[in-house]
Amino acid sequence: MKLNKPILLGGLGLSFTLWMLDSWHDSIIQVGKFGLFSAIAVVGGLWLFNQNKPQVDELPDDISVEYALEKLNDGITKTEVIINQLKQEAVDHSQITSLQAQLAQIHLELDRKEIQIAITGSKSVGKSTFIQVLKNVEDLCQYSLHFVETSPLFAELDVNSDAFILSELQTSDVVLFLTNGDLTDSEFQVWQKLNALKQPKLLVFNKQDQYVADDRNLILQSLQQKTGGNVVGTAVSPLPVKVRKHEADGSVQEWMEQPAANIQDLKQQLGQILSTQAQHLICKTTLRKVLLLKAEAKNCLNQIRRDRSQPIIEQNQGIAAAAAFANPVPALDILATAAINAQMVMDLGNIYQQKMSLEQAQQVAGTMGSLMLKLGLVELSTKAVTGILKTNAVTFVAGGVVEGISAAYLTRIAGLSLVAYFELQEIALETGNGFNLEKLREVLQTVFQQNQRVAVLETFVKQGIKRLLPEAKPV
Repeated sequence: MKLNKPILLGGLGLSFTLWMLDSWHDSIIQVGKFGLFSAIAVVGGLWLFNQNKPQVDELPDDISVEYALEKLNDGITKTEVIINQLKQEAVDHSQITSLQAQLAQIHLELDRKEIQIAITGSKSVGKSTFIQVLKNVEDLCQYSLHFVETSPLFAELDVNSDAFILSELQTSDVVLFLTNGDLTDSEFQVWQKLNALKQPKLLVFNKQDQYVADDRNLILQSLQQKTGGNVVGTAVSPLPVKVRKHEADGSVQEWMEQPAANIQDLKQQLGQILSTQAQHLICKTTLRKVLLLKAEAKNCLNQIRRDRSQPIIEQNQGIAAAAAFANPVPALDILATAAINAQMVMDLGNIYQQKMSLEQAQQVAGTMGSLMLKLGLVELSTKAVTGILKTNAVTFVAGGVVEGISAAYLTRIAGLSLVAYFELQEIALETGNGFNLEKLREVLQTVFQQNQRVAVLETFVKQGIKRLLPEAKPV
């Protein structure tokens, strides 16, 4: 392995000089040794959690046309920058053509004269029949109407299927959410997510004719309370009713008759929305589309950069393990690891177009340790590594194994934390910004909460033992 990194070589050399001096104070040793070794079981999870998960910009509750147009133009500009950056870093990327085509289509969205209405809900709520009835409704607004039926919610075992449906709904101007009764917990959660997405919508209590009047009114009241009054009742396919006719001769004739669809309240509310807000709805939908496209493009670029970052992290964690394992004084692995992390900060920053000086890189590497210590992550990680190694007496008593594996693990966590942090930054338009330690703190806290599993650490420890003690028996 070529060690051609000046920061790394300098740090390792200085660590052995300090070994000779052996003048570290106990308190400094404690903070130095475990400062960076903290969220070991955490950031690997964030790495997987963020992978292929675009982060879409949030919008305020009340979006004016002027605000939407301003954000739309800004979103288009930033998306173009990201796509161009992707072309530079991965010329043959498979998604470039698709991203460019979608961006070109965005420019045409504001001029469309069609309102897109999505019909969603769980299985058997009457979505298909609902669309057939609405297609025959005229004069709702001056725009043509295009109805889209989503797949049934909660029908697949894969939890991502509902997330995919929610993503599809964001590209519609209005969502009609159908239910056949009071909302279940699952339905209410989806409704809340649509609220968070600022998606225009109506809750439709369909098949209300199947309830007696008192029950129907109670359900409507409950739905209105949960949605703030954003609900209408319909019966697009009412149950047949028995009709009885008494003839003059005393005979009685009976037959079943199909009542007309009851959608008057829906026509009134939907018509009012479309006739007064159609262009506003189109503008907001176009903004959501460009933000989704921007997130998709950024995710493609981040994936390329993750692939380039991984070898750097693995190289540095290997060097950290070897240095700490060979160094008989525990305090010295700290300085070596800090030197390795400073070099890694610069290398990863270059990949993510976040340029920083040597002094800034050293500050980041040193500050990460104190952040992790203050967040209370040190004790959990330390106990986990030691506890796993104690299951194998040979590996536990072998000199330097704990230090070596810990140094490698903390170096990996530092690297993955930086990758996660850099992915939160705006692409290209905000390069060269100062390092936001508060945002790094938030990343570490989030990762720690999501990943308190020992299984990840056990796997890493086993791999570390194979590297440091190839003849040792598996843990």
